[in-house]
Amino acid sequence: MGCIFCEYDKDKYIAENDLAFAIYDNFPVNKGHILVIPKRHFSSYFEAKAAEIEAIFKLTKRCKEILEVKYDPDGYNIGVNVNYPGGQTIMHLHQHIIPRYKGDVENPRGGIRKLKPNLVEYDG
Repeated sequence: MGCIFCEYDKDKYIAENDLAFAIYDNFPVNKGHILVIPKRHFSSYFEAKAAEIEAIFKLTKRCKEILEVKYDPDGYNIGVNVNYPGGQTIMHLHQHIIPRYKGDVENPRGGIRKLKPNLVEYDG
């Protein structure tokens, strides 16, 4: 069985550079949820080469511009899950860009923990 990101249809890319590409998440946490994915197959953020991290960073900034025009979000959550115990389910590195909107939760304190009611309680 192959990797869904390695086999992803290039026609569905919303942005790309030499080392990474961006797509809309098939199971979005919020409207406009984007994944930024390195083209080279590896699973962990900690395996990424410096050039790949830079490419992901640059593409993240480009995706923000796209999201600003298309969805006009009020904030963002950006993150990476590492390994299954860290929440990673596809073992090809991918960074989440989750647009946030005023009123998407009653009290946004705690960030992503409050976006979905089944996530962990946050007292911080």
